[in-house]
Amino acid sequence: MSEDTLDRRALLRACVGAGILGSTGCIGSSGKPSIEDVTVETVATGLQSPWGIDFLPDDRVVLTERVGATAIVAPETGDIERVDGVPDVSTAGQGGLLDVSLHPDYPEPAWLYLTYSGTDGAGATATMLGRGRLDPDAAVLTAFERLHVAEPFVESDAHYGSRVVFGPDGAMYMTAGDRQFKNFGPEHVAQDPTNELGTTLRLDPDGTIPDDNPFVDDPDVEDSIFSYGHRNPQGMTVHPETGDLWQSEHGEEDGDELNVIERGGNYGWPIATYACRYGTDDPVGDRPDEREDLVEPVYYWECGSGGFPPAGMTFYDGDAFPDWRGDLFVGNLAGRSLGRFAVDGREVTELDPLLAERGWRIRAVEAHPRTGHLYVVIDDEDAPLVRLVPET
Repeated sequence: MSEDTLDRRALLRACVGAGILGSTGCIGSSGKPSIEDVTVETVATGLQSPWGIDFLPDDRVVLTERVGATAIVAPETGDIERVDGVPDVSTAGQGGLLDVSLHPDYPEPAWLYLTYSGTDGAGATATMLGRGRLDPDAAVLTAFERLHVAEPFVESDAHYGSRVVFGPDGAMYMTAGDRQFKNFGPEHVAQDPTNELGTTLRLDPDGTIPDDNPFVDDPDVEDSIFSYGHRNPQGMTVHPETGDLWQSEHGEEDGDELNVIERGGNYGWPIATYACRYGTDDPVGDRPDEREDLVEPVYYWECGSGGFPPAGMTFYDGDAFPDWRGDLFVGNLAGRSLGRFAVDGREVTELDPLLAERGWRIRAVEAHPRTGHLYVVIDDEDAPLVRLVPET
């Protein structure tokens, strides 16, 4: 296992050189040094465009690879074993095997949930959710069944969304992107809740639709929808104290967002957004703070800011880094860093990023439930899996 120690003096030099005395190893959200030293450990190498991550009860890691594989990684040896029985996926464009989540009570039941892009057999694709019974020792997924398709199928290979998490209510929440439709305005698919594009879906663990979903009595809205008006939400996590569902969402030209998801909420895309049309400074729609009928983001990157193309996210509640507890970590793709945010209720403060010098597109981040080490998933065709641990 390789180690690369980031000592505090190097971090301070980097902050001073950038004209910053911020948070990442310099000044924490509490106003004091957040860590003396951090070690970046390489857990495994040779992963193929990894996308989602979860942890088995025996400390092994389950990863999806966008090329269509599910991998089990032994963190102490770096050994990788691919799982048999995963579904066929469409790997064109942004598609492939995407998120992964174990049932909260795994291994009883032994369900492993996967989201992925699949086809209708005629070239159109959709974001799909399925599950199978995982035997990690045999590295096999059995009895796989497709549970839900975010319809309609469309001829696009982009904006699948595709995070899936379990809420404190026991329901599954799954994101579906807008599939990159460009007809900005009130007729856009994300503003038409008779379809499931640009939405957060709420489902029971068996894929059925809960009777208490917000729109089950509305014939003009799909019963599965929990929120809508989203562009491409690729990160989602549950606040460990409040139980609130948080999402990260890609904007167009900037306009990236952090959102707290409210039951039945319309999040505005594309009729209200802080984004501009690509390559211009022309606003896509109204400003969200000018629309009382929509839910505003709790944090955003306005057009002209340079943006923050966000991916997977997690609240830190582990023991390895006590000064990080309550902070939100968000993968930054084009910005090639790990974002860190102080959160107080719904007040969000952006702190200095971690790993900015590495040049990694960070696809997902999760804290190990036992050790508190922060595992970082890197989006590359030949990627390492790394973790942040305290220097000893």
